[in-house]
Amino acid sequence: MAYHIERVNSLIRHEISELLRCQVKDPRLDTFITVTAVDTSSDMRHAKVFVSRLGGQEEKKETLGVLASAAGFFRRELAARLKLRRVPELNFQWDDSLERGDRLLRLIDRVNPKQEP
Repeated sequence: MAYHIERVNSLIRHEISELLRCQVKDPRLDTFITVTAVDTSSDMRHAKVFVSRLGGQEEKKETLGVLASAAGFFRRELAARLKLRRVPELNFQWDDSLERGDRLLRLIDRVNPKQEP
């Protein structure tokens, strides 16, 4: 069963990325948005879609709002493109792993400064 969920996660991530790139014409989503991961529940009823985008807090909030309002569109398109018995409800969430990784690297550099040979 775990392989099936991983495969569904991968398919949903790919299809939503393609929809954002080719189908969505909302000017508020004109910058590069990355779908970093999808986490589908074991009963296939809900899926968390993690997204990332360059910008400040205001852009993050606006992006999540636009994506949440377009969740029905994405779900209909997924139903048409994927042969699934049940297409999960999509919940868009911000993926802050890039910011956390950058912060950790800066902390490591501060503790262990680079030494020149």
